[in-house]
Amino acid sequence: MKISYNWLKQFLQIDWDSQKTGELLTDLGLEVEGISSFESVKGGLKGIVVGHVLTCEQHPNADRLKLTTVDVGQETPLQIVCGAPNVAAGQKVPVATIGTTLYTKEGEAWQIKKGKIRGEESQGMICAEDELGLGNSHDGIMVLNEALEPGTPCSKVFEIENDEVFEIGLTPNRADAMSHFGVARDLKAGLEQKEIQKELVTPSTSNFSIDNRSLKIDVEVKDSKLAPRYCGVTISNLIVQDSPDWLKNRLKAIGLSPKNNVVDVTNYVLHELGQPLHAFDASKIKGNKIEVKTLPAGTKFKTLDEVDRELHEDDLMICDTEKPMCIAGVFGGIHSGVTEHTSAIFLESAYFDPVSIRKTAKRHGLNTDASFRFERGIDINMTEYALKRAALLIREIAGGYISSELVDLYPKKPQERQVFLTFDKINSLIGQEIPRDTIKSILSSLEIRINNVTESGLGLTIPTYRVDVTREVDVIEEILRVYGYNNIDYKEKLNASIAKTSRFENHKIQDVVGNMLAAQGFYEIMTNSLVASETEGIGSEDEAVKMLNPLSADLSVLRTSMLLSGLQTVSFNHNRQKTNLKFFEFGKTYHKADGENLEKRHLSLFVSGDRTDDSWAVPSKKTDFFFLKGIVETLFERLGLKDIETKPHSDSVYAEGLSCSKDGKVLASYGLVNKTILKKFDIKQDVLFADFHWDSILSLVSTQNVVFQDIPKFPEVTRDFALLLDESASFQKVYDIAWNTEKKLLRKVNLFDVYTGKNLPEGKKSYAVSFTLMDEKKTLTDKQIDKIMGKLLAQYQKELGAELR
Repeated sequence: MKISYNWLKQFLQIDWDSQKTGELLTDLGLEVEGISSFESVKGGLKGIVVGHVLTCEQHPNADRLKLTTVDVGQETPLQIVCGAPNVAAGQKVPVATIGTTLYTKEGEAWQIKKGKIRGEESQGMICAEDELGLGNSHDGIMVLNEALEPGTPCSKVFEIENDEVFEIGLTPNRADAMSHFGVARDLKAGLEQKEIQKELVTPSTSNFSIDNRSLKIDVEVKDSKLAPRYCGVTISNLIVQDSPDWLKNRLKAIGLSPKNNVVDVTNYVLHELGQPLHAFDASKIKGNKIEVKTLPAGTKFKTLDEVDRELHEDDLMICDTEKPMCIAGVFGGIHSGVTEHTSAIFLESAYFDPVSIRKTAKRHGLNTDASFRFERGIDINMTEYALKRAALLIREIAGGYISSELVDLYPKKPQERQVFLTFDKINSLIGQEIPRDTIKSILSSLEIRINNVTESGLGLTIPTYRVDVTREVDVIEEILRVYGYNNIDYKEKLNASIAKTSRFENHKIQDVVGNMLAAQGFYEIMTNSLVASETEGIGSEDEAVKMLNPLSADLSVLRTSMLLSGLQTVSFNHNRQKTNLKFFEFGKTYHKADGENLEKRHLSLFVSGDRTDDSWAVPSKKTDFFFLKGIVETLFERLGLKDIETKPHSDSVYAEGLSCSKDGKVLASYGLVNKTILKKFDIKQDVLFADFHWDSILSLVSTQNVVFQDIPKFPEVTRDFALLLDESASFQKVYDIAWNTEKKLLRKVNLFDVYTGKNLPEGKKSYAVSFTLMDEKKTLTDKQIDKIMGKLLAQYQKELGAELR
C-alpha cells in the first residue's frame, strides 16, 4: 500500500523528515518497506529557466528554423536555434540550458548539449509544454507571463509538487490503516507516546446541503445481511472533464492514473478515508431505482474490462429495474459507468459483507482497490461521512447540484464491542509492568473508550473501525505496539529446561535421514500442500480434500501425492537450465475416506539428470533405477530396518517400480516416473521418484533394538559363481536362496556382472555372484569353504536349474 507524505500531512501537521516518520510507522506495526520520491513533472524542471527573446531572425541555412538570442539572466545572452513557428522577439519563454535533462513521453531521458544546427551554434532549447511534461501540446513553444524576470527557475513559476511515498507492507488484520486517514490516526498515537501532541485534522462536511430534489432515485436492499448499510445521493448538472492538477498529483503519487473528475474523486476518497465509492450515470438507471440483490446463477454480465462474466447465485449485484449494473464492492459494469457525456450521477457508499465480497472477488479472479478493503472489513460508521465528503468534492470540482435526499438504509446497527482488560494479563503477556497511566494514555490515543476503572482492570469499548480487536489479547497487542516493542527489557540470563525425549522422536529421525541424504548430494525442498484441482492422473480426485474458499484455481485442493508438488519443482528447475537434480522433502498428503479427512506423512525423493556435475576428473554418468535403489536401501540400513521384502510395484505413476514392505506394512515405493505424467509437467528427461510412508517407518524404527558386537578378529573369504540362469530368474531369488542355505557364516551376497548375448543358449543369462564368508571364532579352512559353496550350488541347481559356466 502506498501512502503519500504530503497527503498524510493534510491530516497531521508534522515536520519530521520521511525517514524518521517511516521508522515510527514501522515501530507501530505499519512496516515501511521503502520510501520513493515523486515529482509531478519528471525531473522537477531542473535546469529550466525563464528566458527573454531579444532577437529572432531567419536561419541563414534553413527555411523553417529561426536564429534567436535569449537573455537567461546571465552576463551574455544565449544563441539558440528554434524551429517553433510562434517564436518571436520580446517573448518570455522556458529555456532548457546546456546540461539539462529532459524526458520523452515514454520516460526516456535525454540531455541538452551545445552543438551546431545547419552551421549555426545553439546553446540551449526553447521548449514546448509537452517537452517539459506540462501538457500535451506541441503546436509551438510556451509563452510565459511578460512580468517574469529572466533567469527565474521555472520550478518556481509552475506549481511542481515534490512528494515522498511510503510503501507499507500492510498485514491483513490492519483494515483500519487502509487509508491516509487511518495511517495518520496511528501516527498521532505514536507521536503522543513521544510526548508530541498533534491535532488530527479531518475534512469538514458541515456545509453539505441539498440544493434541490429534482432527481430522486429509490433504493431497495433485498438482503440486509449482505449489505448491512447502503447510502446514496444524486448530483445533477455536473460537467465531466479532467481533474485539477492537485487531485491528479495526489493520485499519481500513489500509482493511480487519473480518469476524469468524478471517478478521480471516488478514488481520492477511497484512499483518503478507506471507504470505497461508486458513481453510476443516472441516465442509465432504468426505472430510477437501485436494487441491491443476488441474481440467478449463470446470468451474464459485462464488466468494465469488457469481459463477459457468468454470475454465481451468491454474487451480490447492484441493479436497476431491468439489468445488473455493478458487482457490488468488486467491479463496475461497462454500461453504467461515468463518461464524458454524463451530466448526472448516483453516488453510492455502502458496507458489504466481507465474506461475500471475498468469495465473489475470488470466483471471478478480480482484485480491486474496493474489494481489497471490503473483504478485510471497513468502518460501517464511515459510510455516510465519506459519501458527504465525496459529494462536496464533486460539486466543487465538477459543478452541479446535490439533487436528492441522502439515502441511508441502515436497519440494524452493530453493537459496540465490550472488552474487560485485566492488568495482571497485561503484565503476564508482555513480561514487564507498564505504568497504568501509560496504558490509559495509549488506549485513549487509539480511541478505545475507557468506561470504568477498577483495581483489577479496565472496562473498554472498541471503536467500530477496529474490526480486528475483539479480545483482551488484541487490546494488549495494541498497547504493546504503541508503547514500543523496543522499549521492552530483556534479561541477560536465559533459562531453559532440557526435555527428556526419545531418540525415536519424529524430528530426530528426520534429522538423521536428512543429514544422510544431504551427504549424498540431495537438497531439501519445501513445497505447497495446495495444488490445482486437476491431479494430472496422479491419485484419485474422489479422495482429494477440496478447499471451500480457494485462493485460486491453482491452489484449490490439498495434494493426494507428494509427486504433484515435487514434479512442479523439478519442472521449475529444468526450465532454468538446472537439470542435475537430487531433492528430498518431508511432507504430508491429504485424503478423504469414509467421510473423514486423513493426513499421512511422507518422505519423497526426486532424482533426475547426471549423478554428478560435469568434471574433467569424473566421467558423467546418468542416474538410473539402480542408483535410486541404492539410496533407498542405504536409507533403510541407516534406520536399522532389515529383512525388507521387495516386489514389483504396479502403479500408473511408474513406468517400472518396486514396493518395499516389512511385517505386512508398506514402507516405500520407488521407480521411474511414467513419461505420460512427465509430459503434463513439460519435463523432457527421466525422473526417478521414491515415496516413503513415514508413519509406517516411524512405527517400525522405534521397535528396532541396536545390537553391539566386537569387531571380528578373523579374515573374510570371498568366492564367486558364474551362474547360467533362465532370463526370468531375478537376483532377489538368488540372494534369498543364499541366505536360506547358509545362515551362519555367510556375510554378503553381491551381483557384480550380468551377461546376455552370443555364446549363451537362447533364453539364458549369466550372473557373476560373489559370496563373502567369515567365522567370528576361527579362520575358515578350504574344506569348510568348499562345503558351503557346494551346498549353495546344489541349491541353485535344484531351485533355479542353474549351471556353472
